[in-house]
Formats: sequence, C-alpha cells, structure tokens
Amino acid sequence: MIAFPNCKINLGLHITRKRADGFHDLETVFYPLPLKDAIEIIGRPVSAQGFPLHEGPDEVELFMSGLPVQGAPADNLCVKAWHLLKKDFPQLPPIQLYLHKAIPMGAGLGGGSADAAFTLQLLNDKFRLGISREQLLDYSLQLGSDCPFFIINQPCIATGRGELLQTLPLDLSGYSFLLVYPEVHINTKWAFEQITPTLPATPISEVIRQPVHTWKNTLVNDFEAPVCKQHPALQSIKESLYAAGAVYASMTGSGSSFYGIFPKGKTPEGLFPSYKSYILSR
Repeated sequence: MIAFPNCKINLGLHITRKRADGFHDLETVFYPLPLKDAIEIIGRPVSAQGFPLHEGPDEVELFMSGLPVQGAPADNLCVKAWHLLKKDFPQLPPIQLYLHKAIPMGAGLGGGSADAAFTLQLLNDKFRLGISREQLLDYSLQLGSDCPFFIINQPCIATGRGELLQTLPLDLSGYSFLLVYPEVHINTKWAFEQITPTLPATPISEVIRQPVHTWKNTLVNDFEAPVCKQHPALQSIKESLYAAGAVYASMTGSGSSFYGIFPKGKTPEGLFPSYKSYILSR
C-alpha cells in the first residue's frame, strides 16, 4: 500500500506565548501544497508464531531513497509511528517501509511530520486496525506538534502548539506557488530564542480572510526578520519574488524556504537557478 505525503506552508506565523512546559503557543495558517514524498508499506512474511520468516535487524526495515535523510533509522518518525501503534495493537506485524524523500528537510515544509502522519494512516488502513480519526489525531500529536494537521490535510488555522486546528474555507486555486529552498539550515531552537512572544495587533484569523493582495503588509511570519538578519541573502529571495510579480511572498515555518503566490499562469520559471525551486498549484 502506497501513500504520498504532501508538504505544507505557513501563511503568517505569530509566537504568542512561552508556556510553562517549555513549548510556545502560536497562531498560523497551515496550507497544504502538492510537493510530495512517497511511502510504501509491505508486511514481512511471518511464521505461525508471528516471527519474521526472514530476519532483519529490526521489526521495521526502513529503506530510503531520494533526498538524503540524516539520523539513525530508529529515530525516523515513520519507524516511531509503527512502534507507537504496536503498543496498543500487538497484532501489528513486522513491516518493510520504503520512504522516498522529495520534500526538503529542515525547510519549514513539514515533510517529516507529513511522513509520520501518513504512516499512521497507512498502517491503520493496511492492517485494518479500526482507528478513528480522533484517535489518529491523538497518536499523531505524540509524534510532533504539527503532525495532526496532516491527518486533516486541509487549510487550517492552528493555535496552541500547532495542534489546535480549525478548518478554513480558504481557496487559493486561482494562484500558483513558487517555492524556493535555498538549502540554508535554520536551527529551530535558535529561531525560537530570537522571538519575544507577543499578541499581534490583528489576529491571523482575521487577516487571512482579506483578499490576497492585501496580505503583503499585514500577514507576517515572526521568524522571518531574525532569520534574514542572520542570513541576509535570504531577504533577496523575497524581494525577487515580489519583483517577479508575486501578490504575496513570505518565509514558511522557521525557514529557510520562501514562497511567492502568483496569479495562475504568471509564475516565473528559472528565477532562482542556484536554488531548489518548485512551481505548485492546488
């Protein structure tokens, strides 16, 4: 069984409060875009006693292709998703999991969270575990604050740690997105340390309901200013997107990816030959 986890961008992002548990409260809009990884799950043959017939080093054999993924297989969120469900569903068999990475990592696009959430759904469907959507949301939150979004996978206003989600009737199908990944690594912990949490003058939930062409001066990502101060070359990406005709441009997440929203059919090609870039539309 195969699934294709997609990325997300943030339309605005405010850090509103540092919590007693060390996390931060935020306000943002998650918007899904069709830059996709691929995940395939295959059940490994087992004996009548439930042991793999062809022993591997672990109960989850992880095979990866595409963009390189850092870290040990045991730390991969897809593998953690299997172990999370195995605790409550001991009948879950050993598997081979194939992950092809096309979504850049550490780019503010949520690729790892998407892979984890889609793995939960794949395991539920393939092995008929009968897990409800609400239960999937609970499981996904144990893997990451923005994982629940990918269970819903529709435009959402997100608050709390990013797990309190309200679907939003936001239709940007008349636009295309130019997504630019400059391959600059932004340390998330460092990025949060640069922010002084504060409530915005106008909530994103109000700004986002205004026409797209009004967002330029009102829809803000709090991480953008400190990240661009640390990496001045990133500011030029945003400036180039506006110069090329974007009606709105911003950094997503804590960076370092930027996106521009263009009227469909007017998205420039070859604008950033030195960077990875993608033209996407819903």
